[in-house]
Amino acid sequence: MRLIGPKGEQVGVIATSVALNLAKEANLDLVEVAPNAKPPVAKLIDYGKYKYNEKIKAREARRNQSTAEVKEIRFRLKIDAHDFDVKKGHVIRFLNGGDKVKVTIMLRGREQSRPIGGVELLQRLAEEVEEYGSVEFAPKQEGRNIIMTLAPKGKKVHTQSEQRRRGAESRAERQARQAARLAAKQESQAQAAAQAKAQIAEAGAQESK
Repeated sequence: MRLIGPKGEQVGVIATSVALNLAKEANLDLVEVAPNAKPPVAKLIDYGKYKYNEKIKAREARRNQSTAEVKEIRFRLKIDAHDFDVKKGHVIRFLNGGDKVKVTIMLRGREQSRPIGGVELLQRLAEEVEEYGSVEFAPKQEGRNIIMTLAPKGKKVHTQSEQRRRGAESRAERQARQAARLAAKQESQAQAAAQAKAQIAEAGAQESK
């Protein structure tokens, strides 16, 4: 067999018995790394340490693998402006997170005879989120529903660790916005109180005249 030393050095082609003796002397294991080669290739390694490192590598690979998903958002054909904006915000958030979005228009009763309205609604949504995602599958009718799929545009698919970090940043941003709104509200209330006080003082001065 062809033997590779523990540091990757080429020992050469030697008998298996000699390789086993070298492994014993070095207190290492003799492991075939290319059994189908001619001659077979073996390496002197600490097998326990090797398995541990392989386990760590596999764990890191799972941790860093992409976690893109297909999210689904459902619309009614007769959706009001507020609900449309809310659902559009969800679509943008999913796209920003690197996920595809399946958008479904649910048709009821007579709406099924005029699916063009659902197509127009999906096209409107696609136009309003085009900065964040593009149409992967154009609107099509499936039974009582009209379906369209959006894919992230120029967005990185975030790993789990990145998503946790972005989630923490989002919470911090929300807290900062809430604090800013509270401060603005308090300032507005203070200004209103000062204005009211000034008006009372002015009215009192006029009465004293």
